[in-house]
Amino acid sequence: MRQILFTIPVFGGLPIFGYGTMLVLAFVGSTQLGAWRAKREKLDPELLYDLALWVFLGGLVGARLFYVIQYWGDRIRSFSDIFRIWEGGIVLYGSIMGGTAAFFAYRFLRPFPLRPLLDVVAPSLALGIALGRFGCFLNGCCYGDYCDLPVGVAFPMHSPPWNAQVVNHLINAKAPWSLPVHPTQLYSSLDGLILLLLLSAYYPLRRRDGEVMALLMVTYPISRFLIEHLRNDEGAVFAGLTISQNISIVLFVCGLIYWSFLRRLPPGRYADQQVEPALVAQ
Repeated sequence: MRQILFTIPVFGGLPIFGYGTMLVLAFVGSTQLGAWRAKREKLDPELLYDLALWVFLGGLVGARLFYVIQYWGDRIRSFSDIFRIWEGGIVLYGSIMGGTAAFFAYRFLRPFPLRPLLDVVAPSLALGIALGRFGCFLNGCCYGDYCDLPVGVAFPMHSPPWNAQVVNHLINAKAPWSLPVHPTQLYSSLDGLILLLLLSAYYPLRRRDGEVMALLMVTYPISRFLIEHLRNDEGAVFAGLTISQNISIVLFVCGLIYWSFLRRLPPGRYADQQVEPALVAQ
């Protein structure tokens, strides 16, 4: 919708992309939220800052690699196209895979309480989804199918939905706007905000560490699966479902298994077992 927010004249008209800006805001906002919650849970906030950089870089590499593999020969046609990330082209589930790998690599080098930190990270992931998906809306990627409802959004000339509709002969190459489509990016952004509120509300109610992440693992795949039905930029790859829908099913099952594992553990939370420094001094 607005791929370039503005340009900086003193740097020769350097473009500031809306997609990249929202990724930066997602990283900063999620990190600050995680650090704040880590402090409340008697975890070292500095750990969160270090870990956030690892997860962000790992997630970025994983998200782009997933996209490159999925669209090689189609949207990725040359080696240089691999690095044009400012134009969009990252896959959220690829980001989750890459970020998860980086998360456990960091834990191997610097051990920390696993389940308490997973709970700290879960709401930050929801916030990242909300902000990151708004970046998709600004970029025009991850768009939905044709929509004749009042919520339908028309994208400008040369945007991804416009290009796709021209190629499919749905509109004329001189059309200034695309046909209205479902703003699935905004649906996903709203989904992230709802998940953030849900996880934040459940946080003080959890009986065991890890339950907040388990809740995210079983709720997000459901909403993502449903939103995928309205997408129009991915085809079916297995069982009539898109690759993201198949991954959603796998993640949902893993979430149920993880939740079942947690229920077998005795109730208890890491923060409740930590002694305040002032009490130790006494």
